Amino acid sequence: MVAILEKISRKSVAVDAALLSEANAHGLDATGISEAALREALRQARAAKAWAEENAEAMAEHRAWVEKNGLPLAEFAVLKID
Repeated sequence: MVAILEKISRKSVAVDAALLSEANAHGLDATGISEAALREALRQARAAKAWAEENAEAMAEHRAWVEKNGLPLAEFAVLKID
């Protein structure tokens, strides 16, 4: 059996001491939880970037239309910002 070692980078991360202490008291793996949260945040950031790139042309067309025609129903807006 071949063991595959992941590259691990050690970095300091500031965490509220009381929060970390309570997590440890509950037997939670703060490092694993942090890594999972970072993976999820990166997944969301990549998805948002991909969406923005895929829809850039449509958003530009929409902005141009609003610039030319104004916002639909703008005269009914309660809060008007000029």
